[in-house]
Amino acid sequence: MQQRNKIMWLNNFEIVLEDRVIEQGALRIEGGVIAEIKERPVADAAVEGNGRLLLPGFVDMHGDMIEKEVEPRVNVRMPLALGIYDLDRKLASCGVTTAFAALSFQPEIYGNIRSIEHTCAMIGALTGMRDELLVDHHVHARIEVTFPSALPTVERLLNAGAVGLISLMDHTPGQGQYRDIEKHVAHVAKQHGIIESAAAELVRKRMSDNAAGGDSMHVVTDLANLARTRAVPLASHDDDTLEKVALMHGLGAAISEFPITFEVAAEARRQGLATAMGAPNALRGVSYSGNLSAREAYEHGVLDILASDYHPSAILPALLALSDIGSGGLPASVALATANPAKALGFADRGRIAEGLRADLVVAERGSMPRLRATIRGGRKIWSDGSVRGL
Repeated sequence: MQQRNKIMWLNNFEIVLEDRVIEQGALRIEGGVIAEIKERPVADAAVEGNGRLLLPGFVDMHGDMIEKEVEPRVNVRMPLALGIYDLDRKLASCGVTTAFAALSFQPEIYGNIRSIEHTCAMIGALTGMRDELLVDHHVHARIEVTFPSALPTVERLLNAGAVGLISLMDHTPGQGQYRDIEKHVAHVAKQHGIIESAAAELVRKRMSDNAAGGDSMHVVTDLANLARTRAVPLASHDDDTLEKVALMHGLGAAISEFPITFEVAAEARRQGLATAMGAPNALRGVSYSGNLSAREAYEHGVLDILASDYHPSAILPALLALSDIGSGGLPASVALATANPAKALGFADRGRIAEGLRADLVVAERGSMPRLRATIRGGRKIWSDGSVRGL
């Protein structure tokens, strides 16, 4: 692997800057940062790009994959360290250099692993392994607002500096992502391999349990206050009404994750919230749950961030597909997974290819299905398929 203190030239690349593209340029890495950018090739470079794309490393603010790596099948638990190592390699191979693992605090209504105990165990394992992992990992704590029992644990984790992002969720059927209850019942049945009558009973139980929990507004305000006092970004989740956007803005939310409709996304941006949607949605051109299309949102200027959601390999092809839709070309679409999430999450040292910033970089090729060839984090190669000379 390339050492951080060495000097390395990356030559003959199509370099995507924040505001333009250098068609045939070179970049020098020194001490783990971008030391110099040239508008022409240089001689005797260690890494020869042969016209490949050079992008900033992806900053992924929302990835649910860790739970699947730890529990690949229902009730089949793998060692936490093994799951984290597997996820780390997968993210590096998909160009992610900064990752926020979305870990949930919610009742075990559907027999999943999103309990306080198991979520805390995953957070502890992930934070304890950070120094030995390829990618810069952080924790995105997703808290169900109808689950007040999680508040003391979340506060403890915030005090320990273990959480880098909080999102407020309400997955009660009948609103948000699950406004269409019949569609949600069918989804639950398919997801768990059960008949629809059994799925309907699970959904009814979820609704009654949430109703029995009383008013969730105190949970929302308590979490917003915790985020503000600890200087941790706050996100709202599945915004489905203009009133909810206004509420979340008033509480200090900086990000609106997965807005349900175009009108809600437009209002979130008007209020100053960055809108975030999934790369699989953008790549496919449709939301699996029938909500707003990320392509439509981008085409009409109401999309700021693309996250891996559940499929990190979708990020690269989604960015290239969107570059043909919007008016800003490649710099604007690439910013969805680089500069924009970095800004929303408070990182000033990454997300762009610019002198003085971290050398977090992605080498990629265009094509009918774009290929990611190498990933560099802090000037060090963390993944390569061997096709690029010098990497």
